[in-house]
Amino acid sequence: MTTAPTSPGAGRDPALRYAVVIPTVGRPSLIALLESLAAADPGGQDDPWAPDEVIVVDDRGSAAGAHHGRPDEQGFDAERLPRVGGRCVRVLAAGGRGPAAARNLGWRAATPTWVVFLDDDVLVQPGWTKALVTDLAACAKDVAGSQGNIDVPLPKDRHPTDFERGTAGLQTGVWITADMAYRTQALLQVGGFDERFPRAYREDADLALRIRRSGWKLTKGERRTTHPVRATDDWYSVRVQAGNADDPLMRRLHGRQWRQLAVVPRGRLPRHVATTASLLGAVIAAGAGRRRVATACGLAWAGLTAEFVAKRLLPGPRPGEPGWTGEWRRMLLTSLVLPEAAVWHRLKGEWRWRGGAAAWPPPLKAVLLDRDGTLVEDVPYNGDPGLVRPMPGAVDAVHRLRGAGLRLGVVTNQSGIGRGLLTRAQVDAVNRRVDEIFGPFDTWQLCPHAPGDGCRCRKPAATLVRRAAGALGLRPEECALIGDIGADVAAALAAGARPVLVPTDVTRAEEVAAAPIVATSLHDAVEVLLGLDRVTLRGGQERGPEGARGDSLEEVVSR
Repeated sequence: MTTAPTSPGAGRDPALRYAVVIPTVGRPSLIALLESLAAADPGGQDDPWAPDEVIVVDDRGSAAGAHHGRPDEQGFDAERLPRVGGRCVRVLAAGGRGPAAARNLGWRAATPTWVVFLDDDVLVQPGWTKALVTDLAACAKDVAGSQGNIDVPLPKDRHPTDFERGTAGLQTGVWITADMAYRTQALLQVGGFDERFPRAYREDADLALRIRRSGWKLTKGERRTTHPVRATDDWYSVRVQAGNADDPLMRRLHGRQWRQLAVVPRGRLPRHVATTASLLGAVIAAGAGRRRVATACGLAWAGLTAEFVAKRLLPGPRPGEPGWTGEWRRMLLTSLVLPEAAVWHRLKGEWRWRGGAAAWPPPLKAVLLDRDGTLVEDVPYNGDPGLVRPMPGAVDAVHRLRGAGLRLGVVTNQSGIGRGLLTRAQVDAVNRRVDEIFGPFDTWQLCPHAPGDGCRCRKPAATLVRRAAGALGLRPEECALIGDIGADVAAALAAGARPVLVPTDVTRAEEVAAAPIVATSLHDAVEVLLGLDRVTLRGGQERGPEGARGDSLEEVVSR
C-alpha cells in the first residue's frame, strides 16, 4: 500500500510517478475524459495522486508534426483543454499515422516511470488516480504492465444491439489500451507499439506478447474505467472488417498459436470464407450455365447467411423494444456483405505479409543529423563556406557511422532564406563545404521558410525526416535523428524515427528533460545508436525485468 504525499507528486516514490497518454481522432468525448480525470480526485494542485503530466496526441491527419504544448494546426489548444491535477495538458500532433504511432509519440515524450494509456472515448471513475497509484505500488519489479477494469454500461430497457455487445466485449479483453499502464523501461526494451498495425486492432495484443516474451509479467489492477457505447452509423460493422488484414501479421510475428498466446477467440472467418466461396461459386456456375451447381451454391450461401443473421439478431432487441426496427434492418443489410468484406481484407493482409515480417523495431539503417550545432558550429545565418567549422569529434563520429554501414543524411532548418538574409545559392555552398569535410551525405533535406510562413516542413514538423527517409528508400522507423534542440527531437518523434539529443549551450533545460535519449557528445550519441539493438534506458542503464543491471551506458546517456 502507499502513503499519501502532501503535494502533487512531491514525496511520492519516483517508481510510482506516471504520465497519462491519450491518442485521439478528435472525438468530443476527449473533453469528457479529461474532465473525469480532473474530477477523479478533485484536489487540484493539492491532489497527491494526480499524474505528473497528461499528453494528448492528436492523430487526425495533420502533417505539421509535433507541437509541444502549443495549439496544433487543427485547433487543439492546450490552454483550453481541462486541466488535470492543476496542470495544463500537453498536446502533440502525430500526423495521422494510426494509434500505434500516436501512442509511441506520447510515451516517448513522457518522462515518468510509468505511462498509462487511455482511449479518448472512456471515462475514469471517481478515485481512479488513487486506485491507479495503488495498482502500480502492487506491481513487483518483474511486472511491466497493469490493466484496468473496463465497465460498459448497457441499456436497461431493451436487449443490447450488435454494436453494444461488441463494445461490452472490452470487459473481458486482455491487455487492451482502453486503460493499460506500462513501465517506460519495458516499452523502451521492446521498442513500443509496432507501427505496422495501422488500426486500433491487434497492436495492443502484439505489444503484450513481445513484453511477456522479454521476460516481463503483466497483471490486472483494481481501478475501474467506464467505456460508454458511442454512437455509430449503420455500416460500422462492415468497415471494421479491415482489421482482418492485421491477423496475418500477427501470425508472421508470433506463430500459428498467436490466438492462444494473446487470448483472442478465433471468430467467424472460416464461416465467412465458406459463405463467400458459396456466393462466388453460384455466380461462376450461373455464368457457365451450370444451373444445378449454381442452385446448390446459392442455397449454401442463403443458409450460411440466414444462420449469420440469426446469430446477430437473436441476442439483440426484440420486436416492440426501443429501436428494434433499425437494428433488424441494419443486421439484415450488413450481414449480406460483411462476410465478403472480412475475406477480402484477410486476403489483402495475406498478400501484404506473404514474405514474412521482421521483428519490431526494425534495425537501424540510417542516421539523420541536424547541421548547425550538431555537425558544425552554429554561425547564425551563415552563407560563407569559409566559416564552416566541424563540432568537436563530429568528423570521427560521422566516419564511425559510415563505417558501420549506415546511410547518412542531413535535415536542417535554414530560415535565413525565408527571412531574406541568405540566398539558396549561399546555403548550398555552405552545404557543399560540409560535404567536403565529412564526406558526401546521402541526402540533404532543408526547409527554406521563416517561422511565420506557415510551412509544413520546418522542424519540429516530421516532413524533413520523412523526406529524408523516402530519399534513402527507407521507412522513418529505420532511421535515427541526432540534433541539439527540442525541435529535432520532436521532428523525429512525429515521424517515427529514433531521436538522440546532444545538448549545447542553446539547448533549454526543459528540452533536455523531455528528450527520451540524451547523449553528452556526438561521439557518445553514435555509441548509443550503435547499441540500440540492446536495451537503452533513461538514466543510462540497461536492465532486464528482474532489475539485473547489464552493460552500463551511464557515461554515454544522461538526463
